[in-house]
Amino acid sequence: MRRSVVTLLLIAAACKAKPEEGNGAAAADTTAGAGTSTLTLPVVAQEVRQGDLILSVTTTGQVRSEAMATLKSETQGPIVAVLVRPGDRVRKDQPLVQVDPKPLDLAVQEAAAKLEEARLRLLDNTVPDSIVTGKALTGERLRNAEIRAGLEAARVALERARLERAKATITAPFDGVMDEVKVSVGERLAASQEVGRIVDIDHLRIEAAVLEHDLPLIRLGGQAVVTAAAAPDQPVTGRIAAILPIVDTTTRAGRALIRMSGGGVLRPGMYADVRLEATRLPGRIIVPAAAVIERDGRPLVFVVKDGRAQWVYIFPGRSNGAETEVLPDSATGQVPVKPGDLVLVEGHLTLTHDAPVQVIQRAEREKP
Repeated sequence: MRRSVVTLLLIAAACKAKPEEGNGAAAADTTAGAGTSTLTLPVVAQEVRQGDLILSVTTTGQVRSEAMATLKSETQGPIVAVLVRPGDRVRKDQPLVQVDPKPLDLAVQEAAAKLEEARLRLLDNTVPDSIVTGKALTGERLRNAEIRAGLEAARVALERARLERAKATITAPFDGVMDEVKVSVGERLAASQEVGRIVDIDHLRIEAAVLEHDLPLIRLGGQAVVTAAAAPDQPVTGRIAAILPIVDTTTRAGRALIRMSGGGVLRPGMYADVRLEATRLPGRIIVPAAAVIERDGRPLVFVVKDGRAQWVYIFPGRSNGAETEVLPDSATGQVPVKPGDLVLVEGHLTLTHDAPVQVIQRAEREKP
């Protein structure tokens, strides 16, 4: 309500002025209204910039993780320690759940003892022959003696026992966040029982649908700007990693594979809006698309100079919906705005030329 009152007072105090034709910049209002008004309207401004204008294809997609795993037990026994909780960040090979290792330790010791027995049998079988001949067994004869003694089988049994012992500690297969932990201390774990789920939230992907007539416009390595409803003011930038080969016969759409970092904003399962880079126009003078309005059928922007909003006629070029390029004046060949100029993007729809304004931050404007 306060904003509406200020706007009405400003309109009443300032007369609408028409800028002079030909030079693209508006002349100051010569009437007493706008020139003498002391009322200021809070507005939001952004800088004009020079750089690349990225034209894009807009689509949607669902965020997915590059790595998500359901962890299952490969052994059995009572659980003696659960070392993580849901939501904990974990590193690759970090212990998560510990099963009582005592029975497995005994199995390792038993296998080691059988290996020693096999070595003794080998000595019993080979030493007498060596004493008689005066030469140690070598080559094929030694290999046959080891097999008869059961040495190789004992070695395999010991390695298997050690492997089973290692399975008593369930570890993280990659860096990620625990989404679920389904076991607790004291519970008896069964083989193949689900223990929990881990998700990589740092390396994400989206398979975004792209209509077949837009497929030739996008390219591998092109920029992708991803915005989720949970954080509309925090876009995440990714790259087009692949353009998948099959076009759906029903929707007539292909798929672009986008890879990006979550950045603490995106989560697997979210639906997101995606802008895919289609064409990059380098070295352009660019204004926010919200800054461009029309008066008397002509496009213009308000430029803040010395605390006043002065309208400047422009010749807009191509736009991607968020930004618009400004073309040179056809008569002078000059661009009427320059990088660093402040142009109004909020609070400017009812302004008159040379109206006094106060530039504020966006957050301040949203306060009641």
